[in-house]
Amino acid sequence: MDVRRAGERYRGGEAEAGIESWHAFSFGPHYDPDNLRFGTLIACNEERLAPGAGFDEHPHSHTEIVTWVVEGELTHRDSTGHETRVLPGDVQHLSSAAGVRHVERNDGDAPLTFIQMWLAPLEPGGEPSYTVVPGLADSTPYALPAAGALLHVRRLEPGERTAVPDAAYVYVHVVRGDVRLAGERLGPGDAARITGARGMEAVGATRAELLVWELSG
Repeated sequence: MDVRRAGERYRGGEAEAGIESWHAFSFGPHYDPDNLRFGTLIACNEERLAPGAGFDEHPHSHTEIVTWVVEGELTHRDSTGHETRVLPGDVQHLSSAAGVRHVERNDGDAPLTFIQMWLAPLEPGGEPSYTVVPGLADSTPYALPAAGALLHVRRLEPGERTAVPDAAYVYVHVVRGDVRLAGERLGPGDAARITGARGMEAVGATRAELLVWELSG
């Protein structure tokens, strides 16, 4: 298990434009050949947008983009004609396939925080697609077969335990609260990269919310 602390993330964004970003993996000017990916996961970015701030239209291709809103409302528009407001607890999945363009903004009056995760598809190309799952429950993982992955959302009360999936690769990101995992205490923004997970549990040290990726490769 490799623990990466929130303070180790690469700082990005444009503070003067109301955008703050923290990147868990090699990104843009923060090139690190030893931190390019974990399994099929190639990015886990925490984004904070002030009211009225956002990312103007930009392209993506050959990437599965999954977004989890922590607080606020995310406005999404893309070149396939979708326009939605994504709320806390919703899972948004944009499969960029051979190419898509999109806009991400905070059109609300309150600050917006979201976690955006990029996964490499097992096969490139295809047609773009867009899905929003409102209020994903703890008991229902979101399947991402294009990347050989499952996303589990786990919400824990203090002392509550949850099993870590047995998988070739597991990525655990703490959204809020503190948890104990294999002798380590993890707080908001901390992550654990686990190879060959077997019989592991996460325990809530406080009330907590986790995003757990089960990755086949």
